[in-house]
Amino acid sequence: MEEIQHQGVIDEELSGLRLDQALARLFSDYSRSRLQTWVKAGRVQVDGEVRKPRDKVWAGEEVRLQALLEADQSCEPEDIPLDIVYEDEHLLVVDKPAGLVAHPAAGNWSGTLQNALLFHDPQAAGLPRAGIVHRLDKDTTGLMVVARSPMAHKRLVEALQAREIKREYLALVVGSPTAGGSVDAPIGRHPSKRVCMAVVHGGKPARTHYRINERFRIHTLLDVELESGRTHQIRVHMAHIHYPLVGDAVYGGRLKLPRGASEATIGALQSFTRQALHARRLSLRHPVTEEPMTWESPIPDDLAGLVDQLRVDRADHG
Repeated sequence: MEEIQHQGVIDEELSGLRLDQALARLFSDYSRSRLQTWVKAGRVQVDGEVRKPRDKVWAGEEVRLQALLEADQSCEPEDIPLDIVYEDEHLLVVDKPAGLVAHPAAGNWSGTLQNALLFHDPQAAGLPRAGIVHRLDKDTTGLMVVARSPMAHKRLVEALQAREIKREYLALVVGSPTAGGSVDAPIGRHPSKRVCMAVVHGGKPARTHYRINERFRIHTLLDVELESGRTHQIRVHMAHIHYPLVGDAVYGGRLKLPRGASEATIGALQSFTRQALHARRLSLRHPVTEEPMTWESPIPDDLAGLVDQLRVDRADHG
């Protein structure tokens, strides 16, 4: 059992919500039922006062949470293969494949990374979401760091909040940016499509940096770095500046093909049905030893094959 202190501030997007609803957004690493239990136990204070789960919260109020970590029995261990890049007693780094959801949620109650982590290490049941401290979308591939001890969990969460963990991605987008740049635009729930995120007034601050890696005829391979870590951030920001990710059915829009493309190029683009996004490099200081550490993941076969075909297309029309 371990106690971890968290704090946050209610922003305009959360203003007017019930306390338990706002907590689920502010501290999304914890389940709503667990948060409600802590509220009822007096472990949550709003501007220094204990409130009830149904009490409304308002912009500017400060929330303090004393999280008491106990074993979570709601997620069952499952024997799912893990590609473990690094492991010690405090953390592990996994290379997530496409199609693997980070943790159970609506529509995906089993077969997740969290289920796999619990099978790999039953002690992970005592950590929020088996130690997962940041997420990748189901169809995004690449590196994720996972805590294996309460101390590591606390310090990795703090490092993420302080922007001390560097995450670098490869993204294949539609369009031809003239140069690299940054997108600094707040992200929140889409006003009408509640399962989507969007750039919205009053959303959470979000900043994405990108630079040109390689150009094709109507596509561009970008190196992308996150300064914040909002849900769907890269996908939303790149679509916002009109360079959506290839294969992104939610934010990408209609399939676009190079003029005069061969059947091989058309087939490669049509068959790539996930967002073309790969978390290729992860850098951080070890949460206990403070040793600088960096891991890299090779580009997955499906994305590598598409990039190779776009190189052929470029050469054929050069």
